[in-house]
Amino acid sequence: MRRSIVISGILIAMLVLAGCAPGRNDLEKTAGADGRTAGFFLGLWHGFISPVTFIISVFSRNVRFYEVHNSGNWYNFGFVLGAGLFLSGGILGRKKKKG
Repeated sequence: MRRSIVISGILIAMLVLAGCAPGRNDLEKTAGADGRTAGFFLGLWHGFISPVTFIISVFSRNVRFYEVHNSGNWYNFGFVLGAGLFLSGGILGRKKKKG
């Protein structure tokens, strides 16, 4: 009985987590309204300002958290690197106290 409950719990958790997986971006590597695609450096900037952009995007339909017209992996890498620098890396990261 206990084993079936554990297995059922694991299956439900897997289904819930699978529902959170992102879909494909059909606009990747296509130009936006301005005729450009966002590359690494714009991804770095978007990642860096992501906390502010997220808050604004909750209340505004004109601001998006992530640029869908991007160059693909390089934009994604810049975005993650920028977000990491701001959120936990070098800028706001805390140093552990010794001793």
